[in-house]
Amino acid sequence: MSTTRFLTGITTTGTPHLGNFVGSIRPSVTASRTAGVESFYFLADYHALIKCEDPVRIQRSTLEIAASWLAAGLDPERVTFYRQSDIPEIPELTWLLTCVTGKGLLNRAHAYKAAGDKNAAAGRDTDEGVTAGLFMYPVLMGADILMFKAHQVPVGRDQIQHIEMARDMAASFNHLYGEHFVLPEAAIDDHVATLPGLDGRKMSKSYDNTIPLFSARESLRKLIGGILTDSRAPGEPKDVEGSALFQIYQAFATPEETEGLRKAYADGIAWGDAKQLLFERIDQVVAPMRDQYEDLIQHPARIEQILLAGADRARALATPFIRELRSAVGLRSLVQTSEKKAAKASKVALPSFKQYRESDGKFYFKFMSAEGQLLLQSTGFDAPKEAGQRIAQLQQQGTSFLETLGDGRLSLPAEVSPQAVADALAQLRESRENAA
Repeated sequence: MSTTRFLTGITTTGTPHLGNFVGSIRPSVTASRTAGVESFYFLADYHALIKCEDPVRIQRSTLEIAASWLAAGLDPERVTFYRQSDIPEIPELTWLLTCVTGKGLLNRAHAYKAAGDKNAAAGRDTDEGVTAGLFMYPVLMGADILMFKAHQVPVGRDQIQHIEMARDMAASFNHLYGEHFVLPEAAIDDHVATLPGLDGRKMSKSYDNTIPLFSARESLRKLIGGILTDSRAPGEPKDVEGSALFQIYQAFATPEETEGLRKAYADGIAWGDAKQLLFERIDQVVAPMRDQYEDLIQHPARIEQILLAGADRARALATPFIRELRSAVGLRSLVQTSEKKAAKASKVALPSFKQYRESDGKFYFKFMSAEGQLLLQSTGFDAPKEAGQRIAQLQQQGTSFLETLGDGRLSLPAEVSPQAVADALAQLRESRENAA
């Protein structure tokens, strides 16, 4: 069975809240137990430096987030769980990617554009207060993803651009230096709940409307008591649509329990009683985890040991890969032994796919023979993902896929026969199977 790599990063700038649990922690922990999935979870403390200048807050957040994930059931023996700053290969890869990433691509990043628009609206210089770290943020994120050859990156729809930019960086590097990076894809789950906060808006630290995941029991009761409701009295039917209280309950309850509260709304349940039901339901889920969380918080050395062990596992992959990339770009020893030269000379060249982007903004690929002859040329695709999917189909289906040449997306030079392309595809596939 082939393994799919998933990678998720958590920025260490705040205390995990119920929205983080429902939207990220719970589904990610569940996914980590799926057969055929290799999961990477990291604490993005380098990213935190862009948003937070309080070192105590960053350290505390790192502790709280690591403890939250472990208390929620993340098994460090089944996944690679590490702290970003423990992997020195990541900033080195960031620089390598910086050197193949166009400034124009970074100019279009949502966070950078939003900062510029905010300044412009206030009559300030568009770059006022904008650090190079904010501008380069997508490259660091690209390094996080590409370092471990992640296939899938679970993100919200507002984060898709970062995955597309990582694909662009990988394609640019691969075009210049050969096929080294896997082109990642965004994994969007539209069924993951987004919780409302105390005021009915999305639960977010930015709105100061969160309910911390591991609040003490009485603090949790008090916070739930402060959830915004309307003025309908006991006995008056109440609407579930737009009710923050109902939506939060639904995220923690079974379908049967949810239907029970829906009926209670229609029957005119008092808001105080509804809030008590919500408190009891959340506490039922959180209480067992809270005990473990508090124990971990009181023993930070245990968390540190887990993170360092995760870093060792991560670096077992990152160290040889960065060595490969350094060699690819020419950062090599000046001393070459005869054995290395002989080994290089004995290597059998293979056919290869080359992906690239043209000035028209479209994405192309070509299939080259081992001798460097053009065997197959694509037309332009609107997205790199489409080009990558067509390459994958060619690699998997080989000769049979050549029958689709009639769709106009692929063309053969006049001097190349379909059989020559089929033979090259078979040679490439056989090499990969032998390597596996």
